[in-house]
Amino acid sequence: MASPNSAPLPSSFDENADFYNENRWSKITRRLKEEPLIPLGCGLTVWAIVGATRSMRKGDHKMTNLYFRRRLYAQTFTIAVLVAGNLYWQKDRVKRKDYEKNVAEKERMEKRDRWVKELEMRDEEEKAWKERLGKGVRRAEEVGGAVKEEARGVTAVVAEKTKEAKEKVREVVEK
Repeated sequence: MASPNSAPLPSSFDENADFYNENRWSKITRRLKEEPLIPLGCGLTVWAIVGATRSMRKGDHKMTNLYFRRRLYAQTFTIAVLVAGNLYWQKDRVKRKDYEKNVAEKERMEKRDRWVKELEMRDEEEKAWKERLGKGVRRAEEVGGAVKEEARGVTAVVAEKTKEAKEKVREVVEK
């Protein structure tokens, strides 16, 4: 049976903006603080490899094998700490992904809203322009033919003038 309050439990990171907005260096330092045993395991592994290399150069096979075993133990320790840390911090990583997804969605919606607002403004400008043009045509019709010709669209005037010119050319050719 589901609990009556299915809201997620509060997190210590809910009101910490620095947790979500961090640069690379702060992320590295945060991760080192969260899981300090991983760098320790890596350091032990490097120490074992350097020791094995030195003992191989000296020709001491017994110490070489000992250092290789230590390297194996150090790597096993590091992997175990990685897995345990991953299991422990998994919830916060999921929260971080959700947060980043929500931020991206919010930015996308804001961009869309700005785009819609711009389209609406352009639509209003076009309506106002058409209204002014319509008023101009009506005034021209009221004033008379000369002004009416100026108020009509340029395309209509050019088409009319072209038609008149073609008729004149036909008259000249027919004579």
